[in-house]
Amino acid sequence: MQESYKSRIARLYEALPYSCEPEPKSVNRIPSSATSEFLTNKAQGDWAEEVVLKAVNQYSRDFVAVQYGRSDSISAGEEGFAEFYSGYLDELASVGKKPDLLIYRREQLPDTVMLERDDPDTVSRAVAAIEVRSSSFLANRYWDYMRRRTSRAMDECGRIRDQLLEEPFSSLLSQKNPELLKLLQVSGVEAFRDLDFAFRRMSSSADLIALSELLHELKKQIKILQRRDHLSITPKLEDLAGVNRWIQRFGVPHFYLQVFFDKAYLVSFQRILEISADSSLEGNVFSVESDIKNQGKTTIKIDIGVGSEVIGRIDMPEHSSVMKELDRGRLLFHVIFSGGQGYLDESLFCREIEPVD
Repeated sequence: MQESYKSRIARLYEALPYSCEPEPKSVNRIPSSATSEFLTNKAQGDWAEEVVLKAVNQYSRDFVAVQYGRSDSISAGEEGFAEFYSGYLDELASVGKKPDLLIYRREQLPDTVMLERDDPDTVSRAVAAIEVRSSSFLANRYWDYMRRRTSRAMDECGRIRDQLLEEPFSSLLSQKNPELLKLLQVSGVEAFRDLDFAFRRMSSSADLIALSELLHELKKQIKILQRRDHLSITPKLEDLAGVNRWIQRFGVPHFYLQVFFDKAYLVSFQRILEISADSSLEGNVFSVESDIKNQGKTTIKIDIGVGSEVIGRIDMPEHSSVMKELDRGRLLFHVIFSGGQGYLDESLFCREIEPVD
């Protein structure tokens, strides 16, 4: 008997080696005030969601996107926020984390009023659910920079290796670290990505001082090669429980869509769970980090290369500064975004969101 989508997600979620359940609801956890950075990030997220919504509805002949997740503008520090936040936590505990968008076949477009009431039949008819994440990068510019950085580091490693294999450094290295010398003699430049060696400065002669400087610089360039050099899809660890809970209720295939300022990538929630549970991929395809940009929350950062580039171009939006006055007279200044057309790859998008079962 074929495993259902809900059962498959439940099994993969249980296999995760991390604790994803958030702490029990507590009044002490309710944020007391917003920050300018938080409001800017929220505005960017709202902009990204709007770009995806319009791209799907403008370029897809078969599917239509409908806003579904919370879009409230109330902020911490404003009157009524405590009640709003408490209701949000209750919703997470019962319904789960609502995705930002639901995708329907055009001929089955539901009454959007029913969506607000979480009518199970209406929501469950969706073909896909999409959680939109935004990132403050130009993907193309990032990759160009990383390619240049890697190329420079490779060239430097090759230059330093050639020096180390010449006299007097070759003889000195055979005395001080023969294993490293052997590796340098037989390895190509690409091997530097995986090279590691113990390093201790030496200063009893001019040649040893020079050798130490070369080894120090080699280690520095190797560290550059070993740094994470990919953009990421960024699900928060604490959100996985809520997403799983929502899926178990409605059974709609769930996706994350990471929006940059020039393109966007889609990856299934199923694939996120599979990758996150595979320890052999950690440090290469994904990492688990405390992310300062997400209020210090633990975030799984998955190489964007596992996703599909469903929006291959986004026009840069307009941006401007606005002021928000809180009830007690505190002023917050933050950035808002408008415009920025996204161009959907319709055929790729359709292939990605076709029903899983």
